[in-house]
Amino acid sequence: MERLFLDLSAIVVVAAALGLIARLLKQPLILAYVVAGFLLGPQVLGFISDPDFVHTLSSFGIALVLFLVGLELDLERLRSLGRVSIILGLAQVVSTAAIGYVIVKAFGLASLPAAYIAIALTFASTIIVVKLLSEQQSLESLYGRLTVGILLVQDFIAMLALIVLSGFQANGSAIPTTGALALIILKGLGIMGFTYLASRYFLPTLFTTLAKSAEMLMLASLAWCFILALLAVGLGFSIEIGSFLAGLALASLPYHLEIIGRVRSLRDFFVTIFFVMLGSQLTLTAAAQTPVIVLSLFVLIGQPLIVMTIMGLWGYRKRTGFLVGLTMAQVSEFSLILMALGLKLGHVSAADVSLVTLVGIITITISSYLITYGEKLYRWCTPFLSVFERAQGTAEHGWSEPTTISGHVVLFGYHRLGEKIVATLEKLGQQVLIVDFNPSVIKHLAARGKLCLYGDMSDLEIQDKCGLARSTMIISTVPDSNDNLALLADVRRHKLNIPVYLTATTWHDTKELYAAGADYVIFPHYLSAEHFSTMLQALNRNPNRVRQDRDNHLRELELHYASRTSH
Repeated sequence: MERLFLDLSAIVVVAAALGLIARLLKQPLILAYVVAGFLLGPQVLGFISDPDFVHTLSSFGIALVLFLVGLELDLERLRSLGRVSIILGLAQVVSTAAIGYVIVKAFGLASLPAAYIAIALTFASTIIVVKLLSEQQSLESLYGRLTVGILLVQDFIAMLALIVLSGFQANGSAIPTTGALALIILKGLGIMGFTYLASRYFLPTLFTTLAKSAEMLMLASLAWCFILALLAVGLGFSIEIGSFLAGLALASLPYHLEIIGRVRSLRDFFVTIFFVMLGSQLTLTAAAQTPVIVLSLFVLIGQPLIVMTIMGLWGYRKRTGFLVGLTMAQVSEFSLILMALGLKLGHVSAADVSLVTLVGIITITISSYLITYGEKLYRWCTPFLSVFERAQGTAEHGWSEPTTISGHVVLFGYHRLGEKIVATLEKLGQQVLIVDFNPSVIKHLAARGKLCLYGDMSDLEIQDKCGLARSTMIISTVPDSNDNLALLADVRRHKLNIPVYLTATTWHDTKELYAAGADYVIFPHYLSAEHFSTMLQALNRNPNRVRQDRDNHLRELELHYASRTSH
């Protein structure tokens, strides 16, 4: 027991130390955990004395990962993605898997391992990409929305693949016979039916009672997860499918966010063990170097080219396709889970898992920087990207493409502060050109006869189409500091002598935009406090106004949001 305690202590200490280094290098923690496992494994220090013990702990991590995936999985979100995201996601997965399969087969692998590896290479990491886009404040940009949509489609496909493959172990062979497959399907329908009935008639009542105690809520959630995992194993499935269904059964409960918050820390600990375990199994051989390099280049270069080609055929501009393509240039944590499941089922070898893990290390490391510096890379590469863009009829053209206009105000971002600003400018007799990346907003504005353009403000082509050189004023309600700085740079490039009003969400960004030449920076938090202070002074003079102001405010909000939900 003392030796096992030392093993676990070493894993935690080394993973924490490398995690700190990863943070300083702005790299995902997954890399730190895998490297920690490699250092502690037999290839280097050989410190882990009982790999079976580590493997058992890592199984808890995967079970909890899929339990939380089930809890967070919203089937309605797939419907809300829209036809474009679903088609782009499916086309990307199919194209990448097909090309990847041909490449992997060229290295002499058998069909089943080649299929596993090819499918694993199609998935990008939702956790890593969303975190990086969030740090750049790009989640609400056009390419950010498309990226999230494609990632959600990938996650649904990944879960479907895990469910299907999980049932294969019921037969004990790589590919089940027709009769065995029918039995697998019947058992699968049985456990899913049981899960549905429990979520509908039993779990709501039970968890309503248990929710009075936060500790009991967490304990009961874990107990339910393990019950379903044991049931799945009893039916010949893996613990992964049972854990996922357990989470899915609890997803509709009003307490699911509380459960997620309490289980997440426990999951993070065991997931650390899982990635350390993967790292400890890494084998670096000369024969594997060429496949690792080729597949890494395929993910880093081939995957973005595939995405850009698909998006270009669908009608998106080269900038949007390029930035979305960069976000797909890495291997997902689901890819590693898929390979680990394949190893447990006997479908792939430890060498195959090492191959995908090494590709994951390389691609995650490099793609993190590619995403971070995507705009600069686009500006360097833009002369060579026109081949990925259709000349006419692109998907990003607005419903009311403006003709040559002059003497107008250009407003970037209608959905935040823009609606009030447009109303005020129109009262002042100003002509306003509205630029927004939300197609429903543009469609609504076009229906009302507003001059509008669909696109991203940081796109140089969109800026040219706006006629900035002929405008009298530029206003941006978009809080992205990088986009606003790029806009100021374009204004300086054209040597425009017109007022530029921008928006910031932090004091640091506000100072930076003023230093870059903004005429005025809209700082919503400060303006809100200023406005409320003015209201307090007025109410202090006349306390009876509070009810009147309340009713007026409520009426304005109802009219505002009623008009937004109508489109």
